[in-house]
Amino acid sequence: MDGTGLPLAVLVTGGNINDCTQAIALLQTVRIPRAGRGRPRTRPQRVIADKAYSSAAIRGYLRRRHIAATIPERADQVANRARRGSGGGRPPAFDPAVYRRRNVIERCINRLKQFKGIATRYDKLAIHYRSALTIACLLLWLRRDP
Repeated sequence: MDGTGLPLAVLVTGGNINDCTQAIALLQTVRIPRAGRGRPRTRPQRVIADKAYSSAAIRGYLRRRHIAATIPERADQVANRARRGSGGGRPPAFDPAVYRRRNVIERCINRLKQFKGIATRYDKLAIHYRSALTIACLLLWLRRDP
């Protein structure tokens, strides 16, 4: 999602796949349109995600790409770091004021679920569901305030 709550990329997986395992693949498909001419950017300025995306692999990928991350730590990660003492390292930076903007993402998901076919997933094939999801995203982009 961009800062205004419009989807930038879509990735459909099976119901038995954790979302966090596909986070890097999703970030690689992001194309952020520029205000003027030029090709779209492939690197967002910041990623705001919930605790499910708090893993060393995702944080490392974001750090290598110089993308700021606002992801709270899971309780088990905090406990493991505390158990290791000074060898546990520093906690990752987290800004609660920035994290409050995550409601924009939740509102976009709720707007997508207003489409009955998206909310209930009647389609058997993933390609059909992804097509319907792409059309719903396009409609959100067309309805946006200029």
